[in-house]
Amino acid sequence: MSRIGKKPVQIPKGVEVKIEGQKLTVKGPKGIITKNVHPLIKVSVEDNAVMCSGDIADPVSKSVWGLWRVLIWNMIEGVATGYRKILDIQGVGYKAEMKGKDLNIAVGYSHPVIVKAPEGITFKTETATRIVVEGIDKQVVGQVTADIRLFRGPEPYKGKGIRYLGERVRRKVGKAAGK
Repeated sequence: MSRIGKKPVQIPKGVEVKIEGQKLTVKGPKGIITKNVHPLIKVSVEDNAVMCSGDIADPVSKSVWGLWRVLIWNMIEGVATGYRKILDIQGVGYKAEMKGKDLNIAVGYSHPVIVKAPEGITFKTETATRIVVEGIDKQVVGQVTADIRLFRGPEPYKGKGIRYLGERVRRKVGKAAGK
């Protein structure tokens, strides 16, 4: 039996949850998110909280019950406050700048890398070496930041590259035989 799935998800003020069959729509001050809930999971709104339930005899239902409770919580949190991830760029000549709604990144290639903002995602550059990715869908924000990081991930010898804010990169020592 799912311990996480049994907990109700509280609906904050200003957020509206609508269920039509297996289609769940969450509307809040930041936007609207719609997802189709797994057919084995039953979702209901009771006393300003969203409840999930599943068949405890079915192993598939048991495995997705807690997952869907957390996904619904992420949807509610996203439309209420939004999600934000920050990337830090380190390296000589490495920088990022906005070009309209798109992000222009120079990370050591012969050409600048241009990242188009997907729907629901906004980019900001606080400084030339800091990128802020914001949106209401946690999965999309995480995927976009991971894709940006892949252009030039942090390398272990000099530490250059794009990393998450606060990420520690394990540094290696270079060759000592040639000295």
